[in-house]
Amino acid sequence: MKKILLIATGGTIACKRTSSGLTPVMNSVELLSFVPSVKNMCEVDTLSLMNKDSTEMNPQDWLVMTDCIQANYHLYDGFVVCHGTDTMAYTCAALSYLIQNSPKPIIVTGSQLPIDLEINDARRNLIDSFAYACYDKACGVQIVFDGEVIVGTRAKKTHTKSYNAFSSTNYPLIALIKDGKIVQYIHSEKNLIPTFYHKMNSKVALLKLIPGSSHEMLDFLLEKHDAIIIESFGTGGVPATFYNSIRRATHTGKLIVVTTQVPNEGSDMTVYKVGKDIKESLGLLEAYDMTLEAVITKLMWALGVSRDMNKVKKRFNTQVNCDILLGE
Repeated sequence: MKKILLIATGGTIACKRTSSGLTPVMNSVELLSFVPSVKNMCEVDTLSLMNKDSTEMNPQDWLVMTDCIQANYHLYDGFVVCHGTDTMAYTCAALSYLIQNSPKPIIVTGSQLPIDLEINDARRNLIDSFAYACYDKACGVQIVFDGEVIVGTRAKKTHTKSYNAFSSTNYPLIALIKDGKIVQYIHSEKNLIPTFYHKMNSKVALLKLIPGSSHEMLDFLLEKHDAIIIESFGTGGVPATFYNSIRRATHTGKLIVVTTQVPNEGSDMTVYKVGKDIKESLGLLEAYDMTLEAVITKLMWALGVSRDMNKVKKRFNTQVNCDILLGE
C-alpha cells in the first residue's frame, strides 16, 4: 500500500461560513475525516502547512510548499496538496518549475464548495486526487479536478462557480477519472531524478494592452520590475508607440515577454508587421502557446536561478512539464 502525504494550505475546500463570508479554517486532519474511504487506498499522513484564501498566495508560499515537499520527499510515494481555486493554476505552474522531473506525483486539488456542505464537489476531488496519487503511472505536478487530470503548466481557471472550474489550455488532458477508474491518455517518463529549486524573483509585472494604451504605463512598471509581460492583441501585435520604451528596457537589462490575450492557439509575432518588426529588431521573448500563469511563474523561476539574461532566455525557451510546444 502506497504512502501519501496530504498537505493543507487553505482554500474553499477548507472553508466554513462566518459572518464575514467563507473563511479557510479547517486543518488537514479535518479535511481527511470527510473522506474515510481514502484509507482503503493508501496510508495517509497529514500536514497543515498554512490556511489561506488562495487570493493571498504569493511566491514565498510556493517556496514554502516546495521546501515541505522536498523535506518529506523520501518518506512518501506521492503528495496531495489542497489549495484554493482562484490562484491554483499559478501555484501548479510555479511548482512545476520549482520541482522538476519528479517521478512521484504531486497532485494539487481543491473545490468550488466547502467540504463540510451536504452537497459539494470537494469530496470527489479529494478522493480522485488520492486515487491518482496512488496510480503507478502518475508523476510530476498535476491538477486533479472534476474528474480531469491537467498538467500543472497548462491549467487555467475558466469558471468561477461551476464544478468544472479548470480547463487544459493548448494541451490535452493527461487522464480522466470516473467512478474510481483512471483512463490515462498521456504517459510521462518516470525514471528521472527530481530537481528542486528554492529561489524566485517576484519582480515580474503584467501589462494588459487595451486600445489606446500608453507606453508610459510600461515605463512606470519597468522602474520597479526586472521583467514585464506584455499581454498583446491577437497573434502578438504591439503598437509602434511602445518601440522606444521597449528598446530602452532591453538596453538596460530588463526582460520583455510578449504573450496574447487570446486564450487558445498561442501567439506568433511574425504573422503581422506590428509584431514582426518589433520582435526581430529588439529580440523580444515570445510566449507562444504557454498559459499566462506559466509565463509569469517561469520568469520568476528563471530570474531567481540566474540574472544572466542569456541563461534566463534559454531557460524560458526550454520546455518544462509540457509548458511550451510551439516555441523556437
